[in-house]
Amino acid sequence: MKRFEFSKLMLVLGLLFIYLPMLILVIYSFNASKLVTVWGGWSIKWYVGLLDNQQLMGSVARSLEIACYTAVAAVALGTLAAFVLTRVTRFKGRTLFGGLVTAPLVMPEVITGLSLLLLFVAMAQLIGWPMERGIVTIWIAHTTFCAAYVAVVVSARLRELDLSIEEAAMDLGARPFKVFFLITIPMIAPSLAAGGMMSFALSLDDLVLASFVSGPGSTTLPMEVFSAVRLGVKPEINAVASLILLAVSLVTFLVWYFGRRAEAARKRAIQEAMDFTANESWQPPAAKKPAVPAPATA
Repeated sequence: MKRFEFSKLMLVLGLLFIYLPMLILVIYSFNASKLVTVWGGWSIKWYVGLLDNQQLMGSVARSLEIACYTAVAAVALGTLAAFVLTRVTRFKGRTLFGGLVTAPLVMPEVITGLSLLLLFVAMAQLIGWPMERGIVTIWIAHTTFCAAYVAVVVSARLRELDLSIEEAAMDLGARPFKVFFLITIPMIAPSLAAGGMMSFALSLDDLVLASFVSGPGSTTLPMEVFSAVRLGVKPEINAVASLILLAVSLVTFLVWYFGRRAEAARKRAIQEAMDFTANESWQPPAAKKPAVPAPATA
């Protein structure tokens, strides 16, 4: 009993440690005072004032754009890498390939950012691209970083799948390309959604990589917030953070809701197919009709 109460207490403390600062941030975003730490009553003027802060709103739009591009590219590359690691079991350099895929997980972001910066500078000198660092270079850096997380999540799901379903589809004449898109992708859809959300959050939160590979006019929201915090936290920052929390929570809920419905529909369809197959297998054979004797001929 004491052990159960201790674990319950630690759970409550952990949840408070995570979500209490967010709640305080949302409350102080409605603070009427210009001083963040002094409560001056309820007001929404900081949310209204965001419309006039073009620099801050521009960084928000830029960060959301990069995060969306990163989520799509990271899911595509990470899924392909996970499929190779789980389905192609024997090829030369498989261990090296697996290490390269997961290397960004353990590589310090400072080293990764510096390496990408040197790479972009060398490419600009050799082939003339990229001419300047901006949204494209940040997108490439974030995709390189987030694809490793997607590969780990998707590969774990692929290892749990029943290969007999894919083999049955190929036995019925489906080509591997068609099996991948019609059978495998729907079964790993929850992991794809999880990897995409993780990539979106990591890209939206990144500061180190963006600081290395960004250029003039491509300041992201974390860079803008970091620059503002060095001079003191402004109330507009609390309002922007609250809006981002609301948007992320809404997207997370929608993905969870529709993913749950899709998973329930898939399980229901599989169960109906299994029940139909079982009924067909155990159906008793039809009774044979007695043979009618041929009429006698004179």
